Amino acid sequence: MSVDSEAARAGDGGWRETVKIVIHALILAVIVRIFFYQPFNIPSGSMKETLLVGDYLFVSKLSYGYSRYSFPFGIVPFKGRIFGAAPKRGDVVVFKLPRDNTTDFIKRILGLPGDEIYVRNGIVHINGKAVQRVRAGDYVGPEEDGRPIPRYKETLDNGVSYYVLDAEPDGRFDNVGPYVVPPGHYFMMGDNRDNSTDSREQSPRFGVGYVPYENLVGRAEIIFFSAAVDDPGAFHLSRPWTWPFDVRWRRIFSLVR
Repeated sequence: MSVDSEAARAGDGGWRETVKIVIHALILAVIVRIFFYQPFNIPSGSMKETLLVGDYLFVSKLSYGYSRYSFPFGIVPFKGRIFGAAPKRGDVVVFKLPRDNTTDFIKRILGLPGDEIYVRNGIVHINGKAVQRVRAGDYVGPEEDGRPIPRYKETLDNGVSYYVLDAEPDGRFDNVGPYVVPPGHYFMMGDNRDNSTDSREQSPRFGVGYVPYENLVGRAEIIFFSAAVDDPGAFHLSRPWTWPFDVRWRRIFSLVR
């Protein structure tokens, strides 16, 4: 056999090994995405300042088990959940919007099945008890042109604490309810209270309403990348010279709480 023939066979073998490695990597990535962790990005400011536009995060599908909406396009048609676990009050979750069962939303769970929720003067009440809320300075972001937004720290009965923004003292959703959460459903609210379409809006055409348990996709766990995409002239993949300045380095690998 000639040297050229041996070289050709070695080249063919190397090419086949490369293809096999790529295929195995793709299969592994699909398995991880479907059954373990799915990446999402934040397109709106409804969860400021917990989550900002331009945050990229991993959502754990193991947290609540699997429903049909755990799979792409809901292609596995079954009802309920398998290996299900109940979410906790205060969890930040991705779910399918109930009115179309296709759009991904991310909000915080404040109401569990059977809870009564109402809001008075911006303060959330759960089963007749006000959620602890104290002023915690202001949020100032470039997307607000430097305008400070009042920030508050809320603490739930189970000890979960987080910051919310409430710009308007008498906003549209500052005095609403009561809502009684149906069995098998959850009540969602955004942390940016005056700029969040959530369970406070019950309109079947424009609202979120109560979210069925099977619509939960998973719990937000960690921000793996963040860039200031909503600032004028900010981060863009085609402008690598902006990357060092517009990547939010301090947010990378921070936990979602």
